Amino acid sequence: MTGWRDIPKVELHVHLEGAAPPDFIRTLATEKGITLDGVFDGQGAYLWEDFAHFLRTYEAACQVLQTPDDFRRLVEAVLAKSAGDGVVYTELFLAPDLCGDGSAAAWADYLAAMTEGAEAAEAAHGITARFIPTAIRHFGPERATTAARRTADTVGKYVTGFGMGGEERFGHLSDYAPAYAIAAEAGLGLTVHAGEICGAESVAAALDHLPVSRIGHGVRAVEDPGLVRRLARDGIVLETNPGSNIALGVFPDWPSHPVSRLRDAGVAVTISTDDPPYFHTDLPTEYARLAATFGWTAADFTAINRTAIDAAFCDPDTRAAVIARLAPEDS
Repeated sequence: MTGWRDIPKVELHVHLEGAAPPDFIRTLATEKGITLDGVFDGQGAYLWEDFAHFLRTYEAACQVLQTPDDFRRLVEAVLAKSAGDGVVYTELFLAPDLCGDGSAAAWADYLAAMTEGAEAAEAAHGITARFIPTAIRHFGPERATTAARRTADTVGKYVTGFGMGGEERFGHLSDYAPAYAIAAEAGLGLTVHAGEICGAESVAAALDHLPVSRIGHGVRAVEDPGLVRRLARDGIVLETNPGSNIALGVFPDWPSHPVSRLRDAGVAVTISTDDPPYFHTDLPTEYARLAATFGWTAADFTAINRTAIDAAFCDPDTRAAVIARLAPEDS
């Protein structure tokens, strides 16, 4: 893995809470006297069996994250791990609904703490982070609108985007258009999870109803050749997470994953890890498996990382600084 670890990487799709190392969550649970029954297996890894169970385990683990300082420590731990994997720029999905009581005051306090964590990690490890607050889809459209308002009110150096994750089978994406209108008005970069658990129609719905430039996952667009052409034509960027998809049974194995077919069809794809400890992966592991399966080379990954930073929700100076850290595409 050493060679893949050394490649400078850009990651656009990683959930802060879902990237929490199991040992970190266990430490917090011990500090707070919380018993996490059913969250870990006998080897200490996160325990889940299907997507719905994964969401329940995820939310159960998050119950130990109770204070702004817990989130500061979490940001530092996650970014330290990412930096060790060669990540030079990352965008972290944050859920305002998981920060205190969900009030504007609580969100401001938590965001300040997470910003402190990101600054400390950049000073210590040279990794640049930006935040994408997200609505939780199965919490419903009203709470999504509240999350969008919280995000719009705190746009700044670190808060640069807005997205939505959670149970993809809940509701319809058109129900969330008001939330996205608020975020768009604030000038935020916009993304949404679609085409993971649900099929190509969910990706089409995202493009039809939400003003997004990126799709989280989006890989089931491959089921509709016309949609694939639309993605390529319109320059929509897919934040793909192959290891996550395979772990969750969206595709049975690496050879059947469509990321290479989508790329060959002219779709802009990027590579991320989603919730890495839940899926026993990291970016060097993803790169190694993609190289072994599809014959991708260091030059392919450098080109993909350039696609990612071009699509990143950051200011031009930050983008230029990250591009300077990426290897030349012809190397």
